[in-house]
Amino acid sequence: MVDRVSRRGWLALLAAGGWAQTFKSAKPLPAAGEFVPFIDPTTETRVVRLTGPAHASWLPAASNRFVSVKDRFLVFSSDRSGRAAPFKLDLHAGLARQLAETPALKPLSLCLDEKQRVLWAIDGGVLKEISLGSRRVVTIAEDVDAFSSVSGGEFAVVRRGRLELLSAAKPIVEEVAPFCLAQPGARGCLYLRETGAEREYWLAALDGQSNPVLLAKGNVSDPYWAPGGKSLLFLRQVPGPGAVVSEIREVAADGTGERAVAPTSQFAAFAPNADASVFVGASRSKAQPTIILLVRSVKRELTLCEHRAKQPARVSPVFSPDSRRVYFESDHEGKSALYSVNVEMLVEPTAANF
Repeated sequence: MVDRVSRRGWLALLAAGGWAQTFKSAKPLPAAGEFVPFIDPTTETRVVRLTGPAHASWLPAASNRFVSVKDRFLVFSSDRSGRAAPFKLDLHAGLARQLAETPALKPLSLCLDEKQRVLWAIDGGVLKEISLGSRRVVTIAEDVDAFSSVSGGEFAVVRRGRLELLSAAKPIVEEVAPFCLAQPGARGCLYLRETGAEREYWLAALDGQSNPVLLAKGNVSDPYWAPGGKSLLFLRQVPGPGAVVSEIREVAADGTGERAVAPTSQFAAFAPNADASVFVGASRSKAQPTIILLVRSVKRELTLCEHRAKQPARVSPVFSPDSRRVYFESDHEGKSALYSVNVEMLVEPTAANF
């Protein structure tokens, strides 16, 4: 179990680890639109509920691009119009605007393009492109179960159990689960195979010229490419004395050198910040159902706030691209709602181009 530390102790640990930081009072989000600020009962941290719990709201997959720092908005899904549809949330005004009508939206699929001009999403097996300005909808491909944007305007997709490049005539690999994640800085794509409760994450070359490489196998989840794409971070559940222990682990892109990065206090889900120096996790502990920050260099944790979600793995905590905020979802006030916590006094900001 990782030791917990106080905020004062956390800041001392950051300083001891060589983190240069100037701490100043963070400007709170305004109580406007749907935004409802409140004080967390466990840590006295100021949390903002971004969407009301009368209707369900869901974040996209944590590995997708869905927050714009430059223009201060995020995209999410909600059933407030009667069925799941994509929305754009203005993070200044607290107002949400529906972007399209979607008969069978896959909420986890939402992903912004690099310039934040369009939104990609899977609706009834159709990969669609939705303009954020005009709300014009264009069909990109059909029979799609999962997709990932590849450099040069390409898409890697999973359809009919096969990993494919949309521009290629032949599939790259077959018998895969509906998941793929393009490797940054390289022409590779992560894909998933499932056997019972066991998962296998494989890396395939998009040109199909080399054999796929097995990167992680077993009770593993939440894969993220480390900056530069030379290694993969993921969560592994390891049997321990009396309980299952969660570890953040890392493996090189060639499948060698898997190692433990940090033990965690029962993380059910996690995400790294932009430079993978800090992680945010959702604890599955029934006694302490909380959102936790974990600094990589010193392997210490700080409890940020409660999540109290019925299914901790669906809390999906994630950093904003500049590492100044953490977003997550929870159903503890009713239906699933979105929340935000400012962490710029605890985490050194990172560069963000979107």
